[in-house]
Amino acid sequence: MDVKAIKVGNTRIRKSPVVIAGPCSIEGEKEFISEVAFLYGKGIRIIRGQAYKPRTSPHTFQGLGEKGLNIIKTAKSMYDICVASEVLSQRDIDKIYDVSDILQIGSRNMSNYSLLKDIGRQDKPVLLKRGMSATIKEWMLAAEYISSEGNDDIILCERGIRTFEPYTRNTLDLSAVVAIHQLSPYPVIVDPSHGTGRREMIIPMAKAAMACGADGIMVEVHPHPKAAFTDGRQSLDYGQFDRLLGELKL
Repeated sequence: MDVKAIKVGNTRIRKSPVVIAGPCSIEGEKEFISEVAFLYGKGIRIIRGQAYKPRTSPHTFQGLGEKGLNIIKTAKSMYDICVASEVLSQRDIDKIYDVSDILQIGSRNMSNYSLLKDIGRQDKPVLLKRGMSATIKEWMLAAEYISSEGNDDIILCERGIRTFEPYTRNTLDLSAVVAIHQLSPYPVIVDPSHGTGRREMIIPMAKAAMACGADGIMVEVHPHPKAAFTDGRQSLDYGQFDRLLGELKL
């Protein structure tokens, strides 16, 4: 099977391992610019930039919306970065397309087939996260909804699935990395932040992901995780992120 490398800026995902990193959600302009400056200094060129943040509870922080998109524009005017930002609905596609280099489909929308088809008509790379309870076959079929509309610049992301185990937020299924490489031409990256929900497990699971052939990882990074608006429990602080890069030897 011919493998497919996805070009994002000057990065070719699958040609060499990639690290996508950033805060769980954009919290403000000053905060995001500072985070981008740190990550850029560490050689990270693809940044997580979530302006819209789906949450289980409607009473929690949902992202800054269009204000967050404007913050991404400012950051990109200052640093030569690419940004991956989540699309929640069809009405947001045009706005996010203008500022995002990767259109992300989150786990909650993996089975939103009308959204997948609309995303498939765009000419930018798509990052498709595995659904919370999706089988590998269902995940692959979701990718086909995108490619059937003409866009096969697809990056698959294993982010853990729900099982009966409550110790971790999800169960990170690293066997999916091997399976995807056998079944699909697309690159597959791993999100150990959502996959475990536990900061102390991110570095070991990131190393395990790379050992079994993942084409990269996506991790959440925050200068003060305990003060993060969202998912601080699964965010690395700057020192831990330094350690991650050192242990991955990237």
